[in-house]
Amino acid sequence: MTSICVFGAGAIGGLMAARLEMAGMPVTVVARGPHYEAMRARGLVLLSDGRKTVTKPRVETDPRDVGPQDYLVLTLKAHSLIPAMAQLEPLIGSGTTIVAAINGVPWWYTYKLGGDLEGRRVEAVDPAGVVSAGLPPEQTLGCIVYPAADVVEPGVVEHTYGDRFTLGEPDGSRSARAGKLSELLIKAGLKAPVRPRIRDELWVKLWGNMAFNPVSALTGATLDKVLADPGTHAVCRALMIEGQAVAEKLGVRFAIDVDKRLAGGAEVGAHKTSMLQDLERGRPLEIEALLGAVVEMAGWVGVDMPIGRSILALVRQRAEMR
Repeated sequence: MTSICVFGAGAIGGLMAARLEMAGMPVTVVARGPHYEAMRARGLVLLSDGRKTVTKPRVETDPRDVGPQDYLVLTLKAHSLIPAMAQLEPLIGSGTTIVAAINGVPWWYTYKLGGDLEGRRVEAVDPAGVVSAGLPPEQTLGCIVYPAADVVEPGVVEHTYGDRFTLGEPDGSRSARAGKLSELLIKAGLKAPVRPRIRDELWVKLWGNMAFNPVSALTGATLDKVLADPGTHAVCRALMIEGQAVAEKLGVRFAIDVDKRLAGGAEVGAHKTSMLQDLERGRPLEIEALLGAVVEMAGWVGVDMPIGRSILALVRQRAEMR
């Protein structure tokens, strides 16, 4: 039986764990605090498509009680990886596939990238190589997360839309490990295509996140207002154009243009971005993974990002003022 552990079982991790358990696949979630206590006492509750389902995954707070897994799914935010390294270690063996279901530029980005940048460390997300030392890129599978979900109370996850988790190997191969996980997620009622150019898809999501998240955090506006206002719309578009220049220098091919991506963001409606929610709740901001890493890579490939640098500085300053 394939062992799967979801670490960081908040909204997205909880959604995946609940769906896997509903499909009869044993899954372990590692959590802590009130969320852990609620799941241990009452199960993991999923609210989706107008239905309430109580699931009973194995719930642990100490990874040493779980041990090495076949698949370790990481659904926490990028800045939480370093503090979690000691907890993650017991879950990783030589045969573990680490599934990086994390927004932003990942620590494994340049692994098997090819060219002069092969293996170059992205300091913004992997300072001093701490993350890649604990999460070996050769054991890592890329995962782009599309669903939207929220933890509405401890132990209760509300799924609002989306069911796709795109998978991809850093080297573009159709590996057995990617194919197996895709099968498991599909059995769980999720879409899980395996793509040969995972970085292309990663950038389409990052393209919006690198602009919408920081601009919403600076303005306090929901996504519909950010994109309806001519001024903030123009800032987002200009920042995305800068990001596109970086990505294309890195070999990325965009399947859509910037205006279609902006329109897609507007369709989400009155949504508070995750960065705005974190700012309001006094939590650390994932600015380095979403924008700091892009600005860093811009320097590698000789692209100037004046707007990106300015917004990055403002968000960093805003975070320090709390």
